[in-house]
Amino acid sequence: MSSYDLARIIIWIGLFVLVSGPVHECAHAYAAWRLGDGTAKMFGRVSLDPIRHFDPVGGTLLIASIVLSGGNYGFGWAKPTPVNPFNLRGRYADTIVSVAGPLSNLALAAVFAVGFRILWANGETLPDNSSGINMLQLVFWEGVQLNVVLMLFNLLPVPPLDGSHVLLDLLDPKTAQSARVFFAQYGLFLLLPVVFLAGQIIRPILNPILSALIGLPLG
Repeated sequence: MSSYDLARIIIWIGLFVLVSGPVHECAHAYAAWRLGDGTAKMFGRVSLDPIRHFDPVGGTLLIASIVLSGGNYGFGWAKPTPVNPFNLRGRYADTIVSVAGPLSNLALAAVFAVGFRILWANGETLPDNSSGINMLQLVFWEGVQLNVVLMLFNLLPVPPLDGSHVLLDLLDPKTAQSARVFFAQYGLFLLLPVVFLAGQIIRPILNPILSALIGLPLG
């Protein structure tokens, strides 16, 4: 493993555990609280404290998968935010709560992209570990990629991902109930191939979004 690969791994893990995961889950918790469900707030989840959102199993799996793959692949999760949908107010409240997480990742990606653009405009700084300023650009670049990937992956309509809640909320009640029964029986079997094929699923729209954010063409 090269020093560049090691730097990417450390940045990726650090950003997920300390920034992207906590912001994503806090967004869910805050949206639920504002829409009438105080469950997450009661458990102290309306917070950006990484410790409150760290899942021992999901976090360990994430770190192990990234390290073992040399930074090429990572799978894990932050601690799921508890939400009682029966307390939520509004027809599409569950959808709003669900998309709050992915949208927070898009917002983070935009923030990192601003940093990337500023450095690029002042000298075309390459994102690598050859110098301090280049390392900072690498943090910005990884921050953009990580958060866009998290947004797209979580919007896939497969339980327990956020996209499944959106799908169920948009279906008519009878169809939604049938879908819930189906997901309860076969959700895990649907999730496993999605995890392994996630790259192929989201890649067609990943690069265009990354390109739009950083203002550079990507192949």
